[in-house]
Amino acid sequence: MTIWIALLLGIVQGLCEFLPVSSSGHLVLLHNIFGIEEGAMFFTIMLHVGTLVAVFVVYRKEIWELLRRPIQKKVGMLLIALVPTVVIALLFKDFFEDAYSGRFLGFGFLLTAAILYASERTKSKQKTAESMNAKNALCIGLMQSVAILPGVSRSGSTIAGGLFCGMDKKAAADFSFILSIPAILGSVVLEIPDMLELGFSNINWLYVVVGMVAAAISGYFAIRLMLKAVTGKKLWPFAVYVAVLGAFILADQFITNFFFMNPFA
Repeated sequence: MTIWIALLLGIVQGLCEFLPVSSSGHLVLLHNIFGIEEGAMFFTIMLHVGTLVAVFVVYRKEIWELLRRPIQKKVGMLLIALVPTVVIALLFKDFFEDAYSGRFLGFGFLLTAAILYASERTKSKQKTAESMNAKNALCIGLMQSVAILPGVSRSGSTIAGGLFCGMDKKAAADFSFILSIPAILGSVVLEIPDMLELGFSNINWLYVVVGMVAAAISGYFAIRLMLKAVTGKKLWPFAVYVAVLGAFILADQFITNFFFMNPFA
């Protein structure tokens, strides 16, 4: 890795974390293109932490209100939405870690395209986070669980889950972005044992800091762009993009093998 690659990965992470195109999928793709292996998982996790800065900046008032009054319905809905993600992440931890090799990357992007297309066909209603029920929160949590797989967009899946439950578009996007805070922090906690086992002696902290700053800045603009896109019903270009990307990756995996080996050979 070079500082320029670290910068590029940070920008990609920030943009793709909140745009519905899968940040983990793009990072796996770039890791394969640039041949990055050593420290890749740790670097990816720290980039995710960098994107949290963007969420705190954009939603600082809402987050402060949640911290000031933690006993409220919205906090309960966020916690309920986390349950399926935590359970599935723990039960299938080895499977998801193996998936970061890119084995299912093409299929993941195609699944994102299908989810976005379905969400575009869903009529927006007026339900807000305050009028959600436990079943709605669990539905969004299950959609987030699917997005642990690289190539499946977390923001796209959770926003779609909210729309499927009858939420207003803006409310679904706001809930999705705030839900990213405990989701990302939880992924960091789950990876702490592995990070301690591998050690930090080979980590270039300059590259990590550059990547995190880039992720925070690009993430801020991505949130603003996504809020405009989801309220204007303009998710279809993202669906087309990930569908084409997924098809190219599958073609490479099964035919050309420029960046990926056949995962089922």
